[in-house]
Amino acid sequence: MSNTPDEKKPSKATPKKAPANEVVISLYESQDKVYPRSVSGFFTQWRWAMIWITQLFFYGVPWLEWGQRQALLFNLESKRFYIFKLVLYPQDLIYLTAILIISALSLFLFTAIAGRLWCGYTCPQTVYTEIFIWIERKIEGDRATRMKLDAAAMSPEKLARKGAKHFVWIAFALWTGFTFVGYFTPIRELWAAVMSYSLSPWEMFWVCFYGFATYGNAGFMREQVCKYMCPYARFQSAMFDDDTLIVTYDEARGEPRGGRSRKADASSQKLGSCIDCNLCVQVCPTGIDIRKGLQYECIGCGACADVCDTVMDKMGYERGLVKYSTQNAIDNNWTHSQMLRRILRPRVLIYASILLLLIAALMASLWFRTPFRVDVVRDRGVMARLSDDGKLENVYRLQIMNGTETPQHFTLNVTGIDGIEIETEAASDNDDGEDDIKTILVKPTESRWVIVDLKIPDGSLDSGSHKIKFEIESMETKDVVSEKSVFLVPR
Repeated sequence: MSNTPDEKKPSKATPKKAPANEVVISLYESQDKVYPRSVSGFFTQWRWAMIWITQLFFYGVPWLEWGQRQALLFNLESKRFYIFKLVLYPQDLIYLTAILIISALSLFLFTAIAGRLWCGYTCPQTVYTEIFIWIERKIEGDRATRMKLDAAAMSPEKLARKGAKHFVWIAFALWTGFTFVGYFTPIRELWAAVMSYSLSPWEMFWVCFYGFATYGNAGFMREQVCKYMCPYARFQSAMFDDDTLIVTYDEARGEPRGGRSRKADASSQKLGSCIDCNLCVQVCPTGIDIRKGLQYECIGCGACADVCDTVMDKMGYERGLVKYSTQNAIDNNWTHSQMLRRILRPRVLIYASILLLLIAALMASLWFRTPFRVDVVRDRGVMARLSDDGKLENVYRLQIMNGTETPQHFTLNVTGIDGIEIETEAASDNDDGEDDIKTILVKPTESRWVIVDLKIPDGSLDSGSHKIKFEIESMETKDVVSEKSVFLVPR
């Protein structure tokens, strides 16, 4: 069958060429790997001091014992949080909330005073990245050697160095994951389970998950986490002002920059103090140039200030071309003492006052905290009934939680209705035969359900609900907890 004039034969589509004046822009920019150069100096020493302090705490505290248990343990299975002497229950969520609020205000205070101190010195991402880079430097060599090794073709030497580095990285990351899980499962029991290959599926999952996160974030993503994933970098400017201490480049002193010999007279060449050595960029863990001004990628570690001071010493120039300073101090040529006096400004004083008030309130609350808790629950199956002896009876369930690590005996009393009678019955299996009608024994850091029958003579009260109060007293500490409830009289 022949084609009609209206029918068109299919033809192959030919790609259209873009006009010569059009430019193709990629939405995804490839990032070059950052090779931080090793540096020494005042701020670097402080960074490593904070690394040692935080890591000794993290890896060491789970192995400390308090009495016959782990000193710091968040036992989710038994719903107990052990913080040295303190034992917290899920009902003590208010204390966790207070700690989180205090942490947030502390971050605001430190940021208002000196910028991203948390990021530069104690953030886990920064700390573990520094540790992983130190391992990399020890195995693969300094910055130039690492760059040359990465650019070279695969060889037995490169394979051996890369393999050794990743082996140490993975071992360290898994030990980090193991330690993390040790805060939620007793770490000695966890170690025994590892040695006997009997980890539970959830323990295995979290050890591997946290280890993988450490390995990936600190070994590969590094500065990408700080630049693109961390939300703190995005809203930090809201807490900065012109009197916030930040790492700054003294542009008036440093420009115009240019290379020269040590013996050259910079003033005769009309050059500033910056010799354009680019070392401040090479030591930066996020790969930025501090000479371009404050950037959100800057984590305030001070590495550029350390290396710049080293260069100034070699050139015979005054230190402080790159330093911690404030915008006002740079603009107004303030002295060091003038700059420090501006630290105690209204914003800082407000943050500090609120923070101290919250810390004092938290400490006072913990100090006066009753070492046991009581919950009163009415028996929903039995609202009110006549007992065998002809009295009107209401049934309640009391949960008594012993927050101490010694056995506690509790006495029970009920007020609000004259002549009310109390009968108790253990609702758990920990009855040691030491209870009487109004005394309940609760073992250390345990809770106990007790069934309480309250009886009054039938007809002694009008129908309706009558307020009563349970008073539970510890015979050892003499603390008293009162809980309100009602006694129901049917029509």
